[in-house]
Amino acid sequence: MSERRITLAVNGQRHDITVPVRRSLADALRQDCGLTGTHLGCEHGVCGACTVLVDGRSARACLMLAVQAENLAITTVEGLAPDAAMLHPLQQAFANNHALQCGFCTPGMLTTLVELLAENPSPSAAEVRVAISGNLCRCTGYETIVAATLEAAAVMRGEAA
Repeated sequence: MSERRITLAVNGQRHDITVPVRRSLADALRQDCGLTGTHLGCEHGVCGACTVLVDGRSARACLMLAVQAENLAITTVEGLAPDAAMLHPLQQAFANNHALQCGFCTPGMLTTLVELLAENPSPSAAEVRVAISGNLCRCTGYETIVAATLEAAAVMRGEAA
């Protein structure tokens, strides 16, 4: 299998890696960059567990080749928090509302919802449900995820949650 040397910009850090040309972005993030927060579920783009942000837009990392991500800004769940001592408001709201249960879907949910809140700082519960409709969760029943998102939106707008 042929390989290619690429540079990935992940969470503001440069990763110079050599990958097989058919390696998925998800596998490159996990295996070559050591960022295991991006989870692999169905590997068909259906479950949303592998969702990352590519140039600020959600993308299924299992469906994208690593070589396609060169020169694009990639954000994984590890890059959402401003620093190691503070969670992103959405991550904190997930903890506050018990929205993470087993945690397998959480990275994909968070990245999907970060995109939503960047585009719509005041979503309704229905809009949150539409945004996460492509992310499967078998533990929470989604209600706590919706509540956490609405709380985070309020915090991010500077309102008391």
